[in-house]
Amino acid sequence: MKESQGATGLILNEPLLWEKGKKGRSGFSMPRRDVVPFPVDEKLTGDGPDFPDLSEVDVVRHYTRLSQWNFGVDTGMYPLGSCTMKYNPKINERAAAIPGLAGAHPLLPEELSQGALELMYRLERYLAEITGMDAVTLQPAAGAHGELAGMLLMHAYHRSKGSNRSKIIVPDTAHGTNPASAALCGYCPVPVKSSQDGIISPEAIATVMDEDTAGIMITNPNTLGLFEENIREIADIVHSKGGLVYGDGANMNAVMGIVQMGKIGFDVMHLNLHKTFSTPHGGGGPGSGPVCVKGILEPFLPVPRIVKKKERYRLSGDFPDSIGRLQAFYGNFGVMIKACSYIMSMGSDGLKRASRLAVLNANYIKESLKELLYLPYDKPCMHECVFSDKLQEPLKITTLDMAKRLMDYGFHPPTIYFPLVVHGAMMIEPTETESKEDIDRFIDALKNIVAEAGQNPDALKRAPARTKLRRLDETAAARKPCLAG
Repeated sequence: MKESQGATGLILNEPLLWEKGKKGRSGFSMPRRDVVPFPVDEKLTGDGPDFPDLSEVDVVRHYTRLSQWNFGVDTGMYPLGSCTMKYNPKINERAAAIPGLAGAHPLLPEELSQGALELMYRLERYLAEITGMDAVTLQPAAGAHGELAGMLLMHAYHRSKGSNRSKIIVPDTAHGTNPASAALCGYCPVPVKSSQDGIISPEAIATVMDEDTAGIMITNPNTLGLFEENIREIADIVHSKGGLVYGDGANMNAVMGIVQMGKIGFDVMHLNLHKTFSTPHGGGGPGSGPVCVKGILEPFLPVPRIVKKKERYRLSGDFPDSIGRLQAFYGNFGVMIKACSYIMSMGSDGLKRASRLAVLNANYIKESLKELLYLPYDKPCMHECVFSDKLQEPLKITTLDMAKRLMDYGFHPPTIYFPLVVHGAMMIEPTETESKEDIDRFIDALKNIVAEAGQNPDALKRAPARTKLRRLDETAAARKPCLAG
């Protein structure tokens, strides 16, 4: 292969700030005091906070060294399947930092918030058009929060019909949060196995769908990276029994601008703005999980809702059938700015092209590696492809070994051991933002690793060898976690 991105270098250790601080050091000069000092009762203040005394160089070097331990989308390829860890244009970060938007307080009166309200109103319209839905709420703070909102909307709908249903169908190719969200709302998840083609069969749904089932939660494209080709027929089966179809839109990056979910049978779905629509994903947030619905569910959307009347925007709570408020304010506004900026700068043609490139890149990886890594579903994939370690099992090499070795080549490992329907799964999503040259380097790295599995398996089991820390004892970490910081 060409020269590897992975290399050894000087990676400096760094103690805690409290360990390197020395009494009397200061990072700046205090201005001359222009008021008379006033003593404070020590009984009220105690000894004060335990802040370390640091010079400017102490602080700068501390955070610079810590940053060198990290890996992110600004460092290199981040091929996590089902997460869409794509590079996000910095222009959207600049839009979110505009002082009038970044500094706006959520308790400002409506007359001083017209710009922010108009931006959110427009974003709702954009997302409705992209998904083929009729109405949108931006309140949910993340994808799982959106799933919870979707379940509450389905429950409110059935309650309005005088129906008290207790079950939700969840295929084994759905995201793991789907059954959890259903259970959190009091529903009993009904698992359904996917077919030998990796998608849901209408026959399997017809067997379990009854008048006690509120609906089905479908991740489409699913966690195997495959499009649910039978979705219209499945939706007809669910609807014929009075149920609703929920769509997990976390994988929308494969179909935005191409598939309108509202026109193929979905009644409600959430989107992950922090995945598909340009927001840095990871690091604990923030996220945004808007929920898009068809007209039958619109009366139940959470309040307040953004309404426009006589060229003015306001937040209205005048919706008596609403499920209520989902959080104290109205979603994570900064994420909405970035998503709106992304959609407006890309346009409909750009969104469609991004989806096509994401699918092209994933299929390129699939075809390039399927002779070396076992491919359980050899068919065109969407935005991600799933391999397994079945061909390496005779050599006692696991998916974990190969993933750890990728770190030595300068790549973040892909998602491993998920989805659970594939034993030893390796789930790869290159996204649309990676160039062919970077993808080729990733493919070459995996080819080298597969060759190494046959030539030097012991070295592979000790990987990574070039990182700051070597392979950790993950079993011990899970059983005896250290929570000290």
